[in-house]
Amino acid sequence: MLEQRILFIDAGAMVIDKPAGLPVDAPRRGGDSIAARLDELKCGFKRAPTPMHRLDQDTSGCLLLARNADARAALQQAFEARAVQKYYLAVIGREVAEESGEIDVALAKQSSAEAGWRMVGDPKGQSAVTRWRRLVVKDGQTLVEFRPVTGRTHQIRVHARLGFDCGIVGDRVYGTPGGPMLLHASRLVVPRGRHAAIDVTAPLPEHFGTWADEA
Repeated sequence: MLEQRILFIDAGAMVIDKPAGLPVDAPRRGGDSIAARLDELKCGFKRAPTPMHRLDQDTSGCLLLARNADARAALQQAFEARAVQKYYLAVIGREVAEESGEIDVALAKQSSAEAGWRMVGDPKGQSAVTRWRRLVVKDGQTLVEFRPVTGRTHQIRVHARLGFDCGIVGDRVYGTPGGPMLLHASRLVVPRGRHAAIDVTAPLPEHFGTWADEA
């Protein structure tokens, strides 16, 4: 039940720990989704909450929802002003020598009949900036914290590939295939004007294995 995954809730908003494998929007081919189960998150309200952003299907962690129209408008303004701070943890498939850095590569969608679509680096694309810092190196891999400044589709996954020439472990499109994708929305900080800011953290899920002890 999604109600059991609530990390934060008040009259205006809630944050849930989205499980990996569950898409936010209803898939075109059908199947389960957050959108199909929003009634589980009414928590006494007549109307179900509204997701304020998206996480990829195989990404776990903090997902923000608005519980009423006023909160939705205020949260949307915070996103548009880039005032919402998102933090992600990911395992990169090689050792990273640098302590921190910034990846500034514009992104665009590329489609082909053979491979479908994916995001690629393109100087003519939309501006995309991701800041990162190294946390732990072990067994030829690296736990990295990412903080996206912009919010483009697949931004962290593509930037991980372009910035480290390797990508995220378990990412079948941009990274190292095999096993679950090790990308987790670990922390969300949302300013709310006269209301107290939301600052919530989601622990690494079990599929990260021993990395959960390192974070």
